[in-house]
Amino acid sequence: MSCFRADFYDCLDGRGDALFELADALLCTDGPVKTLVDLSLSPAHRRGHGAMYGALNKGRLDVGRLRRTLAGLPLPRAADGRLVLAVDVSPWLRPDAATAPDRSFCHTYGRGKDEHRMIPGWPYSVVAALETGRTSWTAILDTARLEPGVDVAAVTAVQLRYVVEGLIAAGQWRKGDPEILVVLDAGYDAPRIHHLLAGLPVRILGRLRSDRVMRRPAPTRAEFALANPAGGRPPKHGGEFVFGQSDTWGEEQAVTVTDTRLYGKVTARAWDRLHPRLTRPGAWLDHADELPVIDGTVIRLSVERLPSGGVNKPVWLWWSGTGATPADVDRCWQSFLRRFDIEHTFRLFKQTLGWTKPRLRSSEAADRWTWLVIVAHTQLRLARPLAADLRRPWEKRVESNKLTPARVRRGFRNLHVQSPTPARAPKPSRPGPGRPLGSRNSRSATRHDVGRVLATGEAYTRPAHHKKGTKPRRTG
Repeated sequence: MSCFRADFYDCLDGRGDALFELADALLCTDGPVKTLVDLSLSPAHRRGHGAMYGALNKGRLDVGRLRRTLAGLPLPRAADGRLVLAVDVSPWLRPDAATAPDRSFCHTYGRGKDEHRMIPGWPYSVVAALETGRTSWTAILDTARLEPGVDVAAVTAVQLRYVVEGLIAAGQWRKGDPEILVVLDAGYDAPRIHHLLAGLPVRILGRLRSDRVMRRPAPTRAEFALANPAGGRPPKHGGEFVFGQSDTWGEEQAVTVTDTRLYGKVTARAWDRLHPRLTRPGAWLDHADELPVIDGTVIRLSVERLPSGGVNKPVWLWWSGTGATPADVDRCWQSFLRRFDIEHTFRLFKQTLGWTKPRLRSSEAADRWTWLVIVAHTQLRLARPLAADLRRPWEKRVESNKLTPARVRRGFRNLHVQSPTPARAPKPSRPGPGRPLGSRNSRSATRHDVGRVLATGEAYTRPAHHKKGTKPRRTG
């Protein structure tokens, strides 16, 4: 942990002392972070609130070097030594920040019964390494703010390629090791991301919607000639595999049944060499060559019961590998269940570390604050075997190696006094005169529209002749 703190300090190019102490204040403050200015009152932050805001707005952080530092830390692995990565997007909602640039509409859940809303904010794509078993710990490796109107699949592929190449350069993966497994949720185009990551030692596992239709492999020339004596052009795709029609499934290639404590019997059925039928409109519009055939394995996961007593709908998964064995099928659906551990990390970021509490105007300042939260979480992970259980009287006793990140943070102050602090002591200074008494701000902040995307794929911009109080014309 001390080595990581020193490496993190070396990544700070401007106003590094204030940024470093702000990360320490984030860890040493008692209770959840409510406001950003309260962190300046922490004993770990020896500077004033003005220096704190100045560091966030004008500081400099070498993100590339910090990413390489995170990739070189000890990472959790699966039972077979495989790295399992999860990618997900979490929004920093800013619905009332009209002067904040680069906002886009974020898809949010849970705002009402069966209600989904699009709320303006900053969406962040996060890549994390997952552990085995039920846990709330993840190892964050990278984050990237999604610009308005970007291709999510293309941006995710670039982010994953950078992370995987960094892991290979850090010696986390060597030739002969098991391929890295990347787990995605239903919001990602898993076959396209697998195509964009060609040449890397990765396998993609993504969740599919229950109304999808896949295609079987095309028949060979001998099979086609036998079925069509009159000849003709061989088809590129085989028969349909409709998720909602069991009569189109045929015989599966692998079946596994596992007894679980919460879900009863879990049945996983796998069908080999299934691919989506790609079309030119949409994401493949600029693909100059012939559209590829991306084969994979479709897995249908069904459980006997749900702990909540709800309807146990099946889950459909697509794995980029072919020829899956029963061991591969079990590893895929068990790794997919571990993907939800990243939701615990997002909850810790927002409810305990106060990731979305600051009302920052600049998106660059929001990026710096996001990286500081990730650095604080990384220090909690490294201090996990050292922290003592300072439990409340109503909390249960747990083993030291099973403490949650929030309970490790509770005793981090005791470890902070024992670890060296590379930040220099603050110099005495005198605050500026500020705005003259009785004067008003003559320069109003620029207001920005929320980024939208039209049906043509172009970013939406409000016309110059658009008047206040009138609705813009719908164009897509």
